[in-house]
Amino acid sequence: MLTAISPIDGRYRRSTAALADYFSEYALIKYRLWVEVEYLVALSELPQLPLAAAFDRQPNWREALRQICTRFTPDEAQKVKDIEKTTNHDVKAVEYYLKSQLPEGIIAQYAEWVHFGLTSQDINNTAIPLSLQAFFTEQYQPAFAQLTDILDDLSQRWADVPMLSRTHGQPASPTLLGKEIAVFVERLRGQFAQVEAVPYSAKFGGAVGNFNAHYAAYPQVDWHDFAQHLLSSWGLKRSYPTTQIEPYDNIAALCHAYARINTILIDCCRDMWTYISLDYFKQKIVAGEVGSSAMPHKVNPIDFENAEGNFGIANALFEHFAAKLPISRLQRDLTDSTVLRNIGVPLAHTIIGISSLQKGLGKLLLNETALHRDLDQHWEVLAEAIQTILRREQYEQPYEALKTLTRNHERVTPNLLHQFIRQLPVNDTLKAELEQLTPFNYTGRWR
Repeated sequence: MLTAISPIDGRYRRSTAALADYFSEYALIKYRLWVEVEYLVALSELPQLPLAAAFDRQPNWREALRQICTRFTPDEAQKVKDIEKTTNHDVKAVEYYLKSQLPEGIIAQYAEWVHFGLTSQDINNTAIPLSLQAFFTEQYQPAFAQLTDILDDLSQRWADVPMLSRTHGQPASPTLLGKEIAVFVERLRGQFAQVEAVPYSAKFGGAVGNFNAHYAAYPQVDWHDFAQHLLSSWGLKRSYPTTQIEPYDNIAALCHAYARINTILIDCCRDMWTYISLDYFKQKIVAGEVGSSAMPHKVNPIDFENAEGNFGIANALFEHFAAKLPISRLQRDLTDSTVLRNIGVPLAHTIIGISSLQKGLGKLLLNETALHRDLDQHWEVLAEAIQTILRREQYEQPYEALKTLTRNHERVTPNLLHQFIRQLPVNDTLKAELEQLTPFNYTGRWR
């Protein structure tokens, strides 16, 4: 869409179109409608209420109510928006729409049971966690699994490829490329478990959370027990006691958990970008693609850059949501409303980032020549191994001896290192052991 203000609905629409089922205005209205319908059905099953007997005589009414949600389309959502032009209240518009859609037999006597005793936040604070839960299960979880599977496959494929490490940006003890990628896999899966552990909480308790209106009308009903069972049946954890709104502490926790995963992915993007700049990876050439409008030779790591940027935008919003949502003046203010309408935005940028990162990983071509060349240029990294083995043998001040050797030569070559070893006052067996060390086999173990 060339007229879209946000790239989510414009440039990146192909990656985010599926999220409209969870976070668009249409989706929010549909989730609200579903909550209203299921609440009315639940009321019809309370024997203390007069509509229970009537619904029991007409069991098809419950199915007819649910059909209102099943057949709900964007065109029907527009009818709700048209009602809202008059009400200037979005949830009240859903209530009026539902009343207009009730089967004829229900309209006559039971229309006023729609939204009975509720405040709009009983609907919003239930609809939004339901949409977040569905997004996680249907969209995020598969995308995350696919990404971590790709990383895991690369870590296994390159498990035994030696690579020069860099600590503080300087040459350091060699490592294995597969292990460095496995670090990301382990971190990601650990944080994903924390996302899974966050409960989806909802509030259901009337205007100030105490079921005032419900108990005034039907004091003989245990409304708190009713709400507990209702939300539990929807896979939600009831927050209680509350003010008019759900405190959003768990949404804040969810935002922090998603942000931690994105931070790890930013770390991964930057490492891959750096490995490409070191020539450890080449990138697959895509016919027709241009890397630079001026330099024809360029094949830029744009997918990793795009992913990093999108994860960064997502995290900035996640941090705002986590800091803002749990704060509300007294029993209720409206600042959460406009913020929650944007809850899909950081999740969309997260999905865009995951898609770009997957694309970038799919273009990587290992350049073992560059890896080998870098290792062969830095035999000084064996200083750690040699001084450690000499410590084992109780050799006096081995660290200092290797420090003198490696820092006083512009380049430590194999010949220079072997000359140093041969002049050591140690036995030939130990010298042979030390001379077996190379930057290619001094990699330790990681599995």
